[in-house]
Amino acid sequence: MYKSRPAKGFRWILLAAGFAGLLAAGGIRAAETLEYPQARDLYRTGRYEESLDQARRAVEQFRYSRDWRILLLESLLAVGRYDQAQEAFDEIILRFPTSMQLLRLGETIYRQNGQAEKAGQILERMRRYGRMANVSYWDSADIVALGEALLRLGADPRAVLEGFFQEILRSDPDCRPGYLAAGNLALEKYDYELAGETFQEALKRFADDPDMHYGLARAFYHSDRGVMIKSLDAALTLNANHVPSLLLRTEHLIDAEDLPAAGKMLDRILAVNPARPEAWAFRALLAHLDNDPNAAEDYRGRAFKSWPANPQVDYLIGQKLSQKYRFAEGARYQRQALQMDPGYVPAQIQLAQDLLRLGDEQAGWQLARQVHQKDGYNVEAYNLVTLADAMAKFHTRQNDAFVVRMDPTEAEVYGDMVLELLAEAKTVLCEKYHLSLDRPVMVELFPQQQDFAVRTFGLPGGDGFLGVCFGSVITMNSPRPERPANWQAVLWHEFGHVVSLHLTQNRMPRWLSEGISVYEESQRNPTWGQRMIPEYRRMILAGQLTPIGELSGAFLNPPTPLHLQFAYYESSLVVEYLVGEYGLEALRAVLADLAEGEPVNAVLARHTDRLERLEEGFAGFARRRAEELAPKMDWQLPDDIAGAAADPGAVEMAGPSPVEWLEGHPDSFWALSAFARELMRQGEFQKAKEPLGRLIELYPDHVGQDNPYELLAAAHRELGETDQEYAILEVLAGRSADALAAYERLVALAEKRQDWQTLIQNARRYRAVNPLLAKVHTLLGRALELQGERREAVRSYQRSLVLDPVDPVEIHYRLARLLRESEPAAAKTHVLLALADAPRYRAAQRLLLELVNRGQNETGPDAAASKSPAPPAREIP
Repeated sequence: MYKSRPAKGFRWILLAAGFAGLLAAGGIRAAETLEYPQARDLYRTGRYEESLDQARRAVEQFRYSRDWRILLLESLLAVGRYDQAQEAFDEIILRFPTSMQLLRLGETIYRQNGQAEKAGQILERMRRYGRMANVSYWDSADIVALGEALLRLGADPRAVLEGFFQEILRSDPDCRPGYLAAGNLALEKYDYELAGETFQEALKRFADDPDMHYGLARAFYHSDRGVMIKSLDAALTLNANHVPSLLLRTEHLIDAEDLPAAGKMLDRILAVNPARPEAWAFRALLAHLDNDPNAAEDYRGRAFKSWPANPQVDYLIGQKLSQKYRFAEGARYQRQALQMDPGYVPAQIQLAQDLLRLGDEQAGWQLARQVHQKDGYNVEAYNLVTLADAMAKFHTRQNDAFVVRMDPTEAEVYGDMVLELLAEAKTVLCEKYHLSLDRPVMVELFPQQQDFAVRTFGLPGGDGFLGVCFGSVITMNSPRPERPANWQAVLWHEFGHVVSLHLTQNRMPRWLSEGISVYEESQRNPTWGQRMIPEYRRMILAGQLTPIGELSGAFLNPPTPLHLQFAYYESSLVVEYLVGEYGLEALRAVLADLAEGEPVNAVLARHTDRLERLEEGFAGFARRRAEELAPKMDWQLPDDIAGAAADPGAVEMAGPSPVEWLEGHPDSFWALSAFARELMRQGEFQKAKEPLGRLIELYPDHVGQDNPYELLAAAHRELGETDQEYAILEVLAGRSADALAAYERLVALAEKRQDWQTLIQNARRYRAVNPLLAKVHTLLGRALELQGERREAVRSYQRSLVLDPVDPVEIHYRLARLLRESEPAAAKTHVLLALADAPRYRAAQRLLLELVNRGQNETGPDAAASKSPAPPAREIP
């Protein structure tokens, strides 16, 4: 289970530091004036120059006010005057030499000015004061500051969290610095759940604090961009100049590939703080993504102006490059960050992830273990180490082109099928796109979804993903019966990413890579990939297409799961349009130019048309495709539910009933579907056949959830009309890639009918969705055996044995019969295993005697025996 290491208690951290007394709120506070709350409010709302002006005047007036001096230093930091902040601190600390809050600010100031030695001295000074003092008289904020200093000095993070920050919040629930420190520590350690809980609790007391809203936004950055954006909006409403929030919004825009908007956001940041290192780091990143190395290096140099050894600069650039799947470049920046600060944990864990995604697993796992040993609270490092232990039990199958790692049982069942399909994908797609792979591709399949998520994202989650490709590494969920998906289609899709990412050196927008992969699925098998459905038709005709230039953003923050699936479909439709309108050669040329680092819109314009005309042409193409969906179907909805989902199961029938609507709209998709379902619910199976048959006639490609084929087959079954059920299920099975129930039913019916070809076809379809059911492999083996496909029959029986079949004796016997000519030793082993469980099995006894005699006499194979029919049922006297 993925979780953090249990922490040591509060008393341990006090004793380790040599502290005396109990932590409590209270202590001496600096004198406040009527003007101080107003000045603090100016700072909170982003009017930093005004808060700075008032703080300067107040410092001159109130010689003993610590709070005014804290505000002065914070205001100077906010506007990027780091040198002035240091001058002011050096003077202020002479008057307040033991103030933990001031000393903690001073450490930040010295570090921001590149004076690591002085920053370290400040931390040691804080630790020394903490050991000597009776902290029971300290201000809560000072105790929090001490805890932050101990973290910087290498104290156990979990112990500080529990023994300082959370303990303070229990005794002083209104301690604002306590919430910030606890929440920020959780964020730093990738403990997003705790961070979210902490900032949500803080907002109950500090609803008008932009720092709290920003912290909540960071907590949801990886899991829910909708919540993140709302939190950022709240922070920026309170403080339009809140630089941390503006930086996070910049990251979001970069993720959405809206680079011009990201550049404008950086303009806003630098207008507030022209020296902010993160802003210049992102400027360098944008220049890098724009293929302007000179500008990128210039901006990177500006990021180091005040702090030449700041590891965060290269860490941020590398992190965003890796999020763009440019892992080799990202790893290079992380190594540069670690040259400046070898102990910088964010760069260490990011480099570990980069190495794992590049396929350098030995170095990646080793680095993750080093981080975990140093920091047991780092959730991402803990999860990676836990995953490494689980993956040590995996089985590896490989050839010159692929290394496949799987659960041992699953590898025995369908590992060979994985390699076969990968070999086909490599032959077809590499030839089509003129790609020569220079290294093996690593494929990892995970039976546990959490393992897949940690390997892929670093943290549990990602339930909506079936597979991910990093370039030369593919990670996939193993097939799961509770969530049917065609694993062969998923694997083909992911290898499509291998091709497109290699061709572009990972320099391509997400929509294009996804579009190519979905498009190539349908080229391999028309039942794979995405197809037009009523919901997509409605969205397209309602003008909800995302412009091509903004299409990557559609993947980032979809309002519903349907919108995310539509982004995949639209992307594939764009690729289909490009290939159909401009040819495959144009698409290959686009990929080649992207590899040179050129912007996608410029490349598209060069090889197709201007973006505006391209988008206009595509919109017309998509509209025509939508209008072609079941053109004789009546798609109109009653006024009372117009605009709702076309899925009748999702519509409340507040308006006319389906029967009433059918009077004027006899071919209404909504009314026919709703009427048929109602009849099925009432048990009126004979009557339901008519609307269901009409739906199939008008819209034969409707094979999604609650499709008319399944309902009509169910009606036939209830009425005892097995022939009709069989026929309609065969149609569904030929049109759907994941109709698991239909495949299983057809296998059962085909066995009764001794329709071995239909059984073989649907058993193979079944195992493409769920290869882990012994019964299907057994039946497939029997059908193949009877059809004379001995080699495939043997493999099916072998797969069944791995999965603990109901009757292993019979399977061992059949294997022995099939192998007695080609592998007599293996045949003997199987027949002995059959007799071990059923010693009086006469047919097995005779077969064993035959094998023993043949071995003793060294005679040739008995042709007559080898061609004998399959045996009758087991004979046991």
